[in-house]
Amino acid sequence: MIAERLNGLLKPQAGNATPHRLPSDRWHALEIAFWLLPVAAFFLFPGYLVLGSQILIVGLFALSLDLILGYAGIVSLGHAAFFGLGAYAAGLLAAHGWGEPLSGLVAGCVVAAAAGYVVSFLVVRGGDLARLMVTLGIGLMLYEAANKAAFITGGVDGLSGVTMWKLLGLFDFDIMGHTVYLYSLVVVFLVFVLMRRLVNSPFGLSLRGLREGGKRMPAIGSPVRQRQTMIFTISAGVAGIAGALLAQTTQFVGLDVLSFSRSAELLIMLVLGGAGRLYGALVGAAVFMLAQDYLSGLNPVYWQFWIGLLLVVIVLFARGGIMGGLEALYQRLVKQ
Repeated sequence: MIAERLNGLLKPQAGNATPHRLPSDRWHALEIAFWLLPVAAFFLFPGYLVLGSQILIVGLFALSLDLILGYAGIVSLGHAAFFGLGAYAAGLLAAHGWGEPLSGLVAGCVVAAAAGYVVSFLVVRGGDLARLMVTLGIGLMLYEAANKAAFITGGVDGLSGVTMWKLLGLFDFDIMGHTVYLYSLVVVFLVFVLMRRLVNSPFGLSLRGLREGGKRMPAIGSPVRQRQTMIFTISAGVAGIAGALLAQTTQFVGLDVLSFSRSAELLIMLVLGGAGRLYGALVGAAVFMLAQDYLSGLNPVYWQFWIGLLLVVIVLFARGGIMGGLEALYQRLVKQ
């Protein structure tokens, strides 16, 4: 099936003597074709490379939320907190004289992961409603803290003066977005490969167990809170990388990187694409960003109406998001 092939998962067939199989790390043709699309876009749409890099970055951000929501079943309304921390870490580093891109990514990842590790002890203690409130509260507090600390963050005016050095000492961040796009694509792909390996590992299977029946996992000796803390920390680190990428590619950090609306949009992207599928996060981010760009060009005031309508249609008629809808369509075609 399309969605399962994209995830590299094998679904047991009827009558099979082994009803459950471990996920496979083998890359399928559809996965290779999927990653060739952004490569082709670099040559086919040279005027949209800046938008393309933004889609890649937001897709990576959505992937970070998919790790905890789609696989571990941990809900969050404040994931932008870690995205913003990564952005400010990389942005402040560059604004104060160190504009080396790769070390900026590492700084964003480390700062966000450290914050995620601390927050995880609060998040894993409660149920879904408590987790929503805790993550929302932390996100709001960080937003206001960044607003008040204008002497550091720039406040509502944003953090400017983010000057990036040449990538690997060779490639300038040109205004047309060639370096930015390829840089974002390589980083997103490498992080995706690591995440794909993670979710297909025994650790990834234990996360699915937590999502499907967290109360039963201790009976088989699985340390529930340890697993939740670990995946929440990893997710925060990935969000930090996405935030650092945004700061480096735009050379500016606005206060909105910590806003609630960014976290809410992230949930919309996962619903659109399909949570718990990895590729669903990337597809959902691409659909949302392209729809937003097109619809806001048609009507800058009422574009959210059409986004809301699209969301309602997906929820009602495509269970599991776009990827789930493609899977259902494939099943119907096979049965005919």
